[in-house]
Amino acid sequence: MERRELLKLGASITGGWLTGPLAEAASPPMPIIDTHIHLFDPGRPGGVPWPEKTDTALYKAALPDRYASIARPFGVVGAIVIEASPLASDNDWVLSVAAKHPIILGMVGDLIPGTPAYAKELERLHANPLFLGIRYGNLWDRDLAVDGQRPEFLAGLTMLAERGLALDSANPDLSLIRAIARVADHLPQLRIVIDHLPSAKVPTVPGERDEYWSLLRHLAQGKNVFVKLSEVAAARVEQNGGPTFNKDTLDGLWNIFGEDHVLYASDWPNSDHHATYAETITIVRDYVMAKGRESSEKFFWKNSVAAYRWRKRAPDQPA
Repeated sequence: MERRELLKLGASITGGWLTGPLAEAASPPMPIIDTHIHLFDPGRPGGVPWPEKTDTALYKAALPDRYASIARPFGVVGAIVIEASPLASDNDWVLSVAAKHPIILGMVGDLIPGTPAYAKELERLHANPLFLGIRYGNLWDRDLAVDGQRPEFLAGLTMLAERGLALDSANPDLSLIRAIARVADHLPQLRIVIDHLPSAKVPTVPGERDEYWSLLRHLAQGKNVFVKLSEVAAARVEQNGGPTFNKDTLDGLWNIFGEDHVLYASDWPNSDHHATYAETITIVRDYVMAKGRESSEKFFWKNSVAAYRWRKRAPDQPA
């Protein structure tokens, strides 16, 4: 089947999980929760710290209505916003936008554990049920490998865990995976979500490569560690004379973490650098639906409840 035909089919089944009229009739549509999108508006006073003006693919308003128009035709009924700014005030901006759009189930914000304002800000933001956690990793010149060894930082993460909030990572590499493993060992009660592993740069040095996969297997032993199979289109390989997604990488991550700890995430609109939303979700859907409906339901929505504890906001969202 040619790519154009595949995308047309993907759009037409609108959240169905088996191809063909008989299969569609036998299987009700499956709701999808997208666990990684970004919201921003370059037209706001003062602009935005990301994306840059030179990024012609992204430098335009990315708001809920635009996202819904793109994602809903594929059965997406809810999304979680991941911070795209180190500005404390942007936590409130995202929450205020999300409040008006039930398709947004919550947001993972930006706070720095261990700083003087952290405890008060965490308490204030936690009062809003749409606030689901914070992100910390290879972003905004931060280093979890260093900060994760400071007692005051770990105390801040303990506060996060005590409030039932999650810790997202950002842009993984070997150093970050090491740091995440240390945090997970120190705070096994903290829910940790590792993003973008399909596109992570796996070390090429044999010893480091072995350590990378060993750390992932170690992390997979934790009941509170989840991974997003995001940026799938960014991890393309040359095969049979053309680019295709790296199925071996997805197989490896799925087999390590298992069907109870993997999440659907598009990384919209950052994903537009690599593929359209239709292309991204079609690749992932074709891969996951081959594993059966039960596994697909876990991947596309049930595991997101376990990872983020979001609350239903619209009738078409699953309970």
